[in-house]
Amino acid sequence: MKISRRFSFVFILALLVNLGIGFRVYSKEAAAEGSDRVLQQIDLLMEVLQLIRKNYVDADKVKVDDLMLGAISGMVMSLDPYSNFLPPDDMQSLKEETEGEFGGVGISVSMEEGFLTVISTIDGTPAHQAGILTGDRIVAVGETRLDNNSLDESVKLLRGPTGSKVVIYVLRKGVDQELRFELTRALIPLESVSSVRVLPETSIGYLRIIQFMEPTAAAVEKALRELEAKKVSGLVIDLRGNPGGLLNSSVEICSFFLPPDQVIVSVEGRNKAADYQEKTRRGYKFPRKCPVILLINGGSASAAEITAGCLRDLNRAVLLGEKTFGKGSVQSVHELPGGYALKLTVAKYYTPGRRVIHGEGIQPDISVEISREDYFRISAAAEGDKVKVDPQLTRAVEVLQSYEIYEQIRSGKVKVRKDGDAEEGKAL
Repeated sequence: MKISRRFSFVFILALLVNLGIGFRVYSKEAAAEGSDRVLQQIDLLMEVLQLIRKNYVDADKVKVDDLMLGAISGMVMSLDPYSNFLPPDDMQSLKEETEGEFGGVGISVSMEEGFLTVISTIDGTPAHQAGILTGDRIVAVGETRLDNNSLDESVKLLRGPTGSKVVIYVLRKGVDQELRFELTRALIPLESVSSVRVLPETSIGYLRIIQFMEPTAAAVEKALRELEAKKVSGLVIDLRGNPGGLLNSSVEICSFFLPPDQVIVSVEGRNKAADYQEKTRRGYKFPRKCPVILLINGGSASAAEITAGCLRDLNRAVLLGEKTFGKGSVQSVHELPGGYALKLTVAKYYTPGRRVIHGEGIQPDISVEISREDYFRISAAAEGDKVKVDPQLTRAVEVLQSYEIYEQIRSGKVKVRKDGDAEEGKAL
């Protein structure tokens, strides 16, 4: 027998209040969108709930609270891959993404076309050592298929106690069968910056930013000061495989290369009153005369894309490599009664040149493509051999060296021979 509309509304309202979720916005939404349509959907929800309670074979084992929480979770998951309804015990996992360290396999993932997709692997972690690549689609973790799992649910399956084993199954482009990887979870150090050095046989500095966290800006500033003291003539910042992280970290790093009060990124959403711009901050500035190249690829996402888009739009850096991932949306976490939380996409990022990052990615100024397999082999190579085996880094060095020669000619530090080549000599 169908429950009356009035009764169904009163019942679901009482249930949501008891769950601590609340239904305070109903009256405004109903007025805006049409109360009849909203009530019809509540009727439908309640009819499904009653059919489950009356006819489902194991109905005595199912709690109404769990059904309603599942309905709320499904509603949020239908919005986009990054919005999620979080139970109380999932908040700790959310915090671990930007601070400390955690037990896992060392990959950054996103939902793409309904698949859990690898954005990048963290250097030296179990996933990186096993050969998991950017673009791999994880279809199962152990015996659990990921067909209907949310992003956060899938990440939870991948994490676990250090030393425990986990088996994942992967679909890879160009490979007909699923690939099986057995990994041992490890304590994943959330390192920010690595490989700070002057490249062999050059005066060009190099540093790799692995991800954007709370300590990242301080680590980058320290690295830049070291390279400046060595009088580098150019700088390569490697953002390849960088899944992003904290916006604040990206803003601080962009500030090192730009004048104060310069717009870095605009954050715009439905609530226009909440729109805002992040601008450069005062403090240390890397020498403007030193040219900068950022290396990017399909594993560069989020805060890495904000950094790349900002410095390119403001003519402070040249981008070299491949198109970035295209993750440029803002998630806000709303704490709810009962310990629950709602992670909701509320805005999108726009670069200073009004480029939309989300779903579009950032195109390089100089395109140099390499296969995912080659990139994995390059990242596993010894530091001293990387320039020789890395076409993207090699091309970046060539560009910076040609800029160095141009600057030397312009300043009169070298003279030009008749054959067009430059040679060292006194100013003309």
